[in-house]
Amino acid sequence: MRKITLLAFILVSIQSFGQNTLIYCGQLIDGVSDKPLKEMTIIVKDDKIVDVKKGYETAGPSDTVIDLKSKTVMPGLMDMHVHIEGQSSPMSYLNEFTKNKSDIAYDAAVYAKTTLMAGFTTVRDLGGSGVNISLRKAIDAGKVDGPRIYTAGNSIGTTGGHADPTNGYREDLMGDPGPKEGVINGPYEARKAVRQRYKEGSDVIKITSTGGVLSVAKDGSGPQFTMDELKAIVETANDYGMVTAAHAHGPEGIKRAVEAGINSIEHGTLMTPEIMELMKKKGTYYVPTITAGKSVEERAKIPGYFPAIIVPKALAIGPKIQQTFADAYKAGVKIAFGTDAAVFDHGQNGKEFGYMVEAGMPAMEAIKSATMGAASLLRITDKLGSVEKGKLADIVAVDEDPLKNIKTMENVTFVMKGGKVYKN
Repeated sequence: MRKITLLAFILVSIQSFGQNTLIYCGQLIDGVSDKPLKEMTIIVKDDKIVDVKKGYETAGPSDTVIDLKSKTVMPGLMDMHVHIEGQSSPMSYLNEFTKNKSDIAYDAAVYAKTTLMAGFTTVRDLGGSGVNISLRKAIDAGKVDGPRIYTAGNSIGTTGGHADPTNGYREDLMGDPGPKEGVINGPYEARKAVRQRYKEGSDVIKITSTGGVLSVAKDGSGPQFTMDELKAIVETANDYGMVTAAHAHGPEGIKRAVEAGINSIEHGTLMTPEIMELMKKKGTYYVPTITAGKSVEERAKIPGYFPAIIVPKALAIGPKIQQTFADAYKAGVKIAFGTDAAVFDHGQNGKEFGYMVEAGMPAMEAIKSATMGAASLLRITDKLGSVEKGKLADIVAVDEDPLKNIKTMENVTFVMKGGKVYKN
């Protein structure tokens, strides 16, 4: 009996020992170091990184080797502003009346896989119909291929504000949406809306503190929350341990959100030097979404693409974001990578890197904004954001050196998420 037990122990030990995946990296950007590391081996077991070693480790008889000696390897990329449920098209506004949630779900599954194949293994979804919560669950359960999703569920806005889902509807369809739908008036309803998002399973809170470009409403930048509403939202979200984000274009709405303690400002188009200093003081992140700004400007010039009320807003706001980003970066505001994918086609998220470098941010810093910077904003640096021992094995690679050609970030050729290879 003792011999059988010992033999079984030895067999189990042999089977478990050496069942590693060795990734040979010609160049490794680990998300922590300021310079790339040459000729490294990442050792993966199950869904975790168990070691990172200098040189190319000799593989054991049961090991799997992935040879990326000709590529630049880095942590899985993270986009802090996507809308995974939809994608801009001339039919987008009509789709609100013709698509059921089940239709949206099938579309979202396609967009999720496209995003993962582009190298983005984690995203923060900032607003949809609630399908985004179900999609997150399906991805986590392995039923659908897609990135790790941290979702806001429904965005929170005010009556007639940017996140009011009935803007532009005819009167008999408008109704009077409330906190359950993400529409609030006053601090009591603000707290209720946050608690409703928590109840539904949202991970983060997204508000629209100013008007927006793509809502069917005239105002694209004015403030849309009072200070007592904003403070109620932030305080309640903090109580529930939820990271907060504020869509904001105009300066007054940005300033109010920052003063209320919001964790990140999205777009931030018309922010002033005074606001940038306030953000530095408060530790507020800026998520620029340059790609979205350029996209809405381009599409606004196509006759009939957007409803007429949107066109002047798109032409006024879109072209300004890249310069705002340049100014904020120079001022020392903390930057987290985000694109607003859905405003443009999913899978093109990597274009943002080029626009950031074009505006003056060094390539290494741009990559770090999409790795450790994004992980810091989400408060998940213990799990993701770098290639380090003990972290989840989210690893991607590109063919060229992005520090010499940032455009290579638009074509990620290797994708691993949680130790599983999705693209090679």
